[in-house]
Amino acid sequence: MKSSGAVRSTRHTAGFPPPNRRERRRLETRERIYRAALQIFAERGYLETTVEDITEAADVGKGTFFNYFPTKEHVLATYGEQRVAAIEVALKKARSANHSVLVVLKELATDLAGQSSQSPDLLRSIFAAHLSCAPVRAELQNRLQRARQLLAEIFVVGQKRGEIRRDRSAADLARLTHLILMGVTIAWALNPDSLLRKSAEEVWELFFPSLSADITSKAKLRGKARR
Repeated sequence: MKSSGAVRSTRHTAGFPPPNRRERRRLETRERIYRAALQIFAERGYLETTVEDITEAADVGKGTFFNYFPTKEHVLATYGEQRVAAIEVALKKARSANHSVLVVLKELATDLAGQSSQSPDLLRSIFAAHLSCAPVRAELQNRLQRARQLLAEIFVVGQKRGEIRRDRSAADLARLTHLILMGVTIAWALNPDSLLRKSAEEVWELFFPSLSADITSKAKLRGKARR
């Protein structure tokens, strides 16, 4: 997850002027509310958590909460948006001629797992909210669609460079990859018997090499050899 420090660093390196004292305080307050909300979600569950619970944990007034988050659903939207932002960064990296698309995808899978592995209780709470709360579910669908679109763009880059197999569409590869990553995360949240990052790496070693263009080339050669 991005911290307020990470936000300041990103703004500075992107050419924005460094935030003044007032903006730093706003960023710090927003981050404190956000962190407190996630902690309460993990402890009590999303549906059982009230805005009052969050403001008490963050030691801010209720009005202050609404200055930053119109509803508690917007806290989860921020959580999801940070993961979408990670895929946006991966896309920029993939478009750079200095990076292999397959390597970028592996880093993305393990990095997302690392971001999500801080609390299986939090993940279970978020999944439960998605299943039982229509506004949260609608927000999730928006994030999933955006994430898959970005993943598909990464696959397009890889297909154009000859790194990624071309017998399946980029959109289809993105959909299947996203389903696998979500499945790994859900399975880990239900039974966190190892590090989530480790599980994601193991899945990469098993599944993601099949994305390589070499796989389809070898399959074609085997097919010709049988004729």
